Amino acid sequence: MSENPTLPEHHPNTDSTRSVLTALYNWNYEPEIDQLRTLYANALERQWIAMRDLDWQSDIDREAFTKTFSMGGIPISETRFWKSLSLDTRWNVARTSAAFMLSNFLHGEQGALMVAAQLVNAVPHMDGKFYAATQTLDEARHVEAFAAYINKLQEVHEISPGLKDLLDSVLGTEDWMKKAVGMQVVTEGLALYFFRDMRNQTEEPLLKKMLTYVSRDEARHTGYGIKYLAHVVPTLGERERQELEDFAFEATRMLMASRAGNTMRDRVMEVWAGAGVDPTEAMLELAKERDVIRDQLARTGGRYGPVSGFVIPTLRSVGLYGDRIAASFKDMWTVTQGAEAAERYANSDAEIPEDLEAWVNEGYESL
Repeated sequence: MSENPTLPEHHPNTDSTRSVLTALYNWNYEPEIDQLRTLYANALERQWIAMRDLDWQSDIDREAFTKTFSMGGIPISETRFWKSLSLDTRWNVARTSAAFMLSNFLHGEQGALMVAAQLVNAVPHMDGKFYAATQTLDEARHVEAFAAYINKLQEVHEISPGLKDLLDSVLGTEDWMKKAVGMQVVTEGLALYFFRDMRNQTEEPLLKKMLTYVSRDEARHTGYGIKYLAHVVPTLGERERQELEDFAFEATRMLMASRAGNTMRDRVMEVWAGAGVDPTEAMLELAKERDVIRDQLARTGGRYGPVSGFVIPTLRSVGLYGDRIAASFKDMWTVTQGAEAAERYANSDAEIPEDLEAWVNEGYESL
């Protein structure tokens, strides 16, 4: 294995998508949306430097790392079966799972970098331009940090098709509000949920610290979308609002698709076999420990999941989740999860934390 992993041969080193937008000047330099100007000031105060503030010289703690990643999102680290495997086997499975997930985080951060740069041009308010400029720097830092960590895992994966489709769609739209919905609410919202959840689960010191820094940035990015859209959505006509709702639904569907098909779970099953563990036998053994897995899911807040537990409440909070779009989500989940689960997910009563940065800091405020 090389020290600097490259993408699989069939994946291009460069790619392109059509992107057209109108750049808007604003000659009013006085604050117009105080919440955004405050968010901009907070972003300036919370800057960090990835190569300085994280200890890249340290080796990954393999034992701690194996308690972070397991079988395609199924939390099996506390099962007897998982603990019975050798450290080398657990490391192999965990490393490959992590490489798949973190590679897509890395590629997604590059997409967020380009969208944030677009928002500097496209948003109409100077407060929005100021904040988008700070987010552009944040995203560049995230790309740098994730790339450095993946180098330590010595395995990088190509971008999932669903995620690539979403990024192309957000980059390609001329409507800045659709960019904000697709990136700030859907993509950044899911990223924040996953980064915080992973940070809370991992015991690997470098990963925990990196994800804490990144999650704090993502909390501001999501907050930007919430505050900005909550300001403009009430001024829209019914047709414009419905177009935004439809864009949000399609963006969510594409992100969910990015976790299907060639999924992390499928990839990890290949690793089981490569590590000398029969995947069928592994699943049979894990089935005997359903209660342990169920308890782990409950501990990590698994009642709703990231879409119905975070994205939908965010859309509702900015006025983009009415009965019509709720029915679209319900129809989608009915096909994949069944009618009962679809009803519960589409009508989620979860609420977005009032202070996202405080929510990120819960239990880990030492940085």
